[in-house]
Amino acid sequence: MNLQTQKQFVVLEHKTPGEKHWDLMLESDRTLWTWRMLAHPSEIKHSSIPVERIFDHPLKFLTYEGPVQNEAGSVKITDGGRLELISIEADILFFELEGNLLCGYYTLLQNSNSLWTFQKKA
Repeated sequence: MNLQTQKQFVVLEHKTPGEKHWDLMLESDRTLWTWRMLAHPSEIKHSSIPVERIFDHPLKFLTYEGPVQNEAGSVKITDGGRLELISIEADILFFELEGNLLCGYYTLLQNSNSLWTFQKKA
């Protein structure tokens, strides 16, 4: 499937009691597809990193910073910008990001139900 549509992405630093991770969110129609990253997003420049697919989030998280409902910690935007979804296959997404930290072509490759690999393409 060839999409070539421009949307937005955001990376949120998510602090919870006793943990910190980052959420990569890609806009898709009326929702944000979301992956949890345990490594800082800047580490993707050097290699691929494992990520976990979690539930979709509302579009408000493209600009929201602050406490998260149900006392699930707080979020802060660490990167964001333009997203161009280039292709979506059964187990791989190929896209371009244009942000401050994440800039270039990337893939998300599904390894199992919720486990994926996020990598920058050369």
